[in-house]
Amino acid sequence: MANENPPLMQPLPDDDVVIVFRTERSAIRGRLVRMGPTVDTIVSRHRMPDAVSEVLGQAVTLAGLFGSVLPSAGKIIFQTRTDGAVSFIVADYDAPGRLRGYARYDADKLAALAAQGDGSIADLILGNGHLAITVDQGDATERYQGVIALEGTSLEAAASAYFEQREAVSTFVRLAVAQTYNKPRDGSLAPWHWRAGGLMMQSVQANLDHRVEGEDDPDPDVTDMPDDDAWRRVHTLAATVEHHELLDPGLSPERLLLRLFHEEGVRIERVLPLSTYCRCSRDRVFDVLRSFGAKELADMHDETGKVVVRCEFCATAYAFELSEIDEPST
Repeated sequence: MANENPPLMQPLPDDDVVIVFRTERSAIRGRLVRMGPTVDTIVSRHRMPDAVSEVLGQAVTLAGLFGSVLPSAGKIIFQTRTDGAVSFIVADYDAPGRLRGYARYDADKLAALAAQGDGSIADLILGNGHLAITVDQGDATERYQGVIALEGTSLEAAASAYFEQREAVSTFVRLAVAQTYNKPRDGSLAPWHWRAGGLMMQSVQANLDHRVEGEDDPDPDVTDMPDDDAWRRVHTLAATVEHHELLDPGLSPERLLLRLFHEEGVRIERVLPLSTYCRCSRDRVFDVLRSFGAKELADMHDETGKVVVRCEFCATAYAFELSEIDEPST
């Protein structure tokens, strides 16, 4: 017997959340990400050009979408290596709901693309290479890695191709990342902030084989795969979503989902808060530095005589005196 609870039982968080849902008519699984402070913190701390920041925001959004399939423990690492202006991106999702990421880019290649005058270059800066997705569901299972070629495609297109080629699951992905400005009511100055949104729909239905810990029991009459007409119908509805709808803080997730899928009906299955994190610490950095020899440490110090190490994820700088590192362990 189907669950007779109303599809939207309570207001959903507006930001920093993954909402796992299914369409009631066809029971096709969907995931909606809305991020404000979390993506702004991750992206802003690196102070990169806007196009690079936008692509990093897309990667972090994908990590949130992909990571939401994990149970209460586990990790997903989303990583690209290419010959493009952005040579390397990594975005991690650590269950439940913790995100981090960074990117490396070539300023000369980026400037050359900008000089072409083709408008937004965020979809052009990856170049050719590969996308690797590593899934670690905890101690009880082995790590799994899937790799797909990147051939000048966007992360949005690569994510859809990954599921279709590696998992044989038809997938729709729409990503939106941009800086937004909301003027304070008191008229004071306020900085621009990064926001991100993402929607993913897949041609699988909610059943025991696809159950995620904490979700409602699936309807017993639901099959593994929807019929072609159901998938085409839901895909068409999902494709109407606009970038500004995914980003608009004034448009609640409830209103957005009902706007997109009012013909299908929407049932919320899980709501996962998102936050940023980092694993670095002064003690960890110190232990790494202690593994270097005296000559290597001497080559690493700056003009003040200190060894400064900056975390690539959170941009925290740790400074050490050479004498401090050379002291014998107690």
